[in-house]
Amino acid sequence: MSPLRSLSSLKLKLGIVIVAAVCITAVATIVAVRVLALPSIVGAAVGVALALACVQLLARGTTKPLREMAAVATAMARGEHGRQVAVTSSDEVGELARAFNRMTAELAETDRLRRDLVANVSHELRTPLGALQAVLENVVDGVSEPDPETLRTMLEQTRRLGRLVSQLLDLSRLEAGDQPFDIHPFGVRDVLEGAAREARLHAPEDVVFSIDAPRELRAAGDPERIHQVVTNLVENAVRYSPRPGHVALRASSGRDHTVTVEVDDEGPGIAEDELDHVFERFHRGEGRRGSDGGGAGLGLAIARWIVELHGGTIRAERRQPHGSHMVVTLPQARS
Repeated sequence: MSPLRSLSSLKLKLGIVIVAAVCITAVATIVAVRVLALPSIVGAAVGVALALACVQLLARGTTKPLREMAAVATAMARGEHGRQVAVTSSDEVGELARAFNRMTAELAETDRLRRDLVANVSHELRTPLGALQAVLENVVDGVSEPDPETLRTMLEQTRRLGRLVSQLLDLSRLEAGDQPFDIHPFGVRDVLEGAAREARLHAPEDVVFSIDAPRELRAAGDPERIHQVVTNLVENAVRYSPRPGHVALRASSGRDHTVTVEVDDEGPGIAEDELDHVFERFHRGEGRRGSDGGGAGLGLAIARWIVELHGGTIRAERRQPHGSHMVVTLPQARS
């Protein structure tokens, strides 16, 4: 342990070390020459040796983090992430070591996310590509005929691939901050009606939609991007709704000049331990909500990015006795 570890200024430490070295050299030289009657050069050498020993003792631990940071940086260049350096002082070098540790931890997390992203994207792409390859091989080998049902299956897989690529591009742009928004007042009910109208094109006939929103209610934001958020929530609600089912869309004025948009379904709902994770990339509910609905687990992550960039919030709740309740808050347009 360094005797100067408790000092929070590197300049003060260096000053103490220099003053101590000079004093020790002078005293040792005087003692060696006048008391021990040694030659001047010997006395000076003894003084310098004692001064160096004192410097080593006082400065011990001050430069250790710098050497460790150099070693860790070399290891990181080889692809070894997550290593930390020991913080042995509270001065500027110690602050640098703590910042270096935070950086290495963030780089390790980024590398983990990158590897997870590659693995998840590979898995998501492999599924529709494998299905397409199997169907095409059967058609080419004459095992099956290119009938309308086969072609519809192939079309659905290509659509799934297209959705995944579009979602990945959206997420990449949002994370990079390259997604400009055209912020202006818009009618919230128009967005809800547009999302429900699109969902009806693909939803089973026995799934009913209801909309409860004042015609005059207006929010501030990019209506195209908010439409993307609501459409994603409605598609999820349809995917997990029973047959027959009911999907409810509501909007109302909230507190502090906000607009609250809600989407409810009558499905199995979201498990309590998954409520905080449904907006993570590639997360798909286990258990009753399942992951066999065709989603890639990117839609809600994109929705969260869009809403938060608008200065709003989005959360998932359970409905009683069953179902999910998605809540979005947005800034309300000033009148």
